[in-house]
Amino acid sequence: MLTVLLLDDDPISATHTADDLAAEGLKVIKASPFSALGTIKTAERVDAAILDPGRNEAGANQLIADLYPVPVFIHAQHASLRSAVELMKAGARDYWAKPAPIRDVLDGIRRASLATSQSAENTAPAVEAFVGKSVGMRALMTMANKAAKASSTVLIIGETGTGKELVARHIHQTSERASKPIISVNCAAIPETLIESELFGYEKGAFTGANAQRVGLIEAADGGTLFLDEIGELPPSAQARLLRFIQEGEIRRIGSVESASVNVRIICATHRNLMELENTDAFRRDLFHRINVLRLELPPLRERGDDIEGLTNWLVKRVAGRLGVEPKALSDEAYNALSDYSWPGNVRELEHTIERALIMADGNIIAMSDLNLPSHTSVVSVFSTPPSEEPKLEASQSRIEGETDAEELSLEDYFQRFVLENQDAMNETELAQKLGISRKCLWERRQRFDLPRKRKRGAA
Repeated sequence: MLTVLLLDDDPISATHTADDLAAEGLKVIKASPFSALGTIKTAERVDAAILDPGRNEAGANQLIADLYPVPVFIHAQHASLRSAVELMKAGARDYWAKPAPIRDVLDGIRRASLATSQSAENTAPAVEAFVGKSVGMRALMTMANKAAKASSTVLIIGETGTGKELVARHIHQTSERASKPIISVNCAAIPETLIESELFGYEKGAFTGANAQRVGLIEAADGGTLFLDEIGELPPSAQARLLRFIQEGEIRRIGSVESASVNVRIICATHRNLMELENTDAFRRDLFHRINVLRLELPPLRERGDDIEGLTNWLVKRVAGRLGVEPKALSDEAYNALSDYSWPGNVRELEHTIERALIMADGNIIAMSDLNLPSHTSVVSVFSTPPSEEPKLEASQSRIEGETDAEELSLEDYFQRFVLENQDAMNETELAQKLGISRKCLWERRQRFDLPRKRKRGAA
């Protein structure tokens, strides 16, 4: 049985519409548009909403966004062409003037319900993972839904593990390009020497090993969306080619003399500050302004206190299904521990915590001990600590001479010691990888601690 939320301040009209829908076998929940959000939170399930906006068109626009992903149909007493156009742009599924034939209303609701059920497997993870009750996530959802209606370039900013790719997939799946592919590219995972050939493709014989023509990822996404994750790691040469593609809408395969037009929407994501990279010439200024058209900022999980419980319950069901085990409830102490934790790894860390708890819990209840959360006194890596908060370089005067255990060194002392002991056996890339930082960060710390790289004999 389909459940319909009827939002109409006219009691007579609402009663007539509710009776007609109930006679057709639908369950109807009547409410005022002002109490729509509260009603839908307490309802077990809502398949569609029918809204009479009255003369409050602006409020109706916002309500359509707030009710998403529930499809909203407009049944207007004061109907007009301008109102219909504006509300359809805001995301309404259909628009009828009162009194509308009940058969038209039923057909619209059933079509929307069928489409939702068919795409639920693909869209539910993206929607549930980032929509929540917190103010920041509600604002993000509204902006993402607006971005889905356009083809402009989107830049998603957020810490690692906040779900940037899920937001990108949601934008694609709710856009007109949903029937076309979305191709994800992690710019940090592809070697610098291969990134251009991967993105733009190449012709046969363009370079050694190019034994056949290859279509690039941009061309493969024609008509759809290209998601460039960690765009801040893109090398300068690829930045220049990407800029030209965004400006001209054309690509040229490596080794080709002809350009091809491609219709691709670009969505970029990064956890780095591109404005700072721009100031250090590590990221092209003109490319930054090209991709920074629609900017979405994902709040970290520690700022989403109202979302922890709902997100946890969703992850329990999702992870339990993946593991093939029965979902388990969490104790009150476990919920409190999840709410008090700072979540430096954000949603990804929460998912791994839930997975560990489902495996380790003995009964049907997940206790706080099953979560095995790190203590608040855990040491934080110096490489993620802002410079103003880093410990001083001076060694403790109370250290006993001869004691050189790693735990007795300050984190910066450990950095210097590691570099000095290993720089003769490792190159800069290997050093940076072992320390868990970028080459640029390694270079900056060398300058700060006056640790120049030793030149090899005979080098100029």
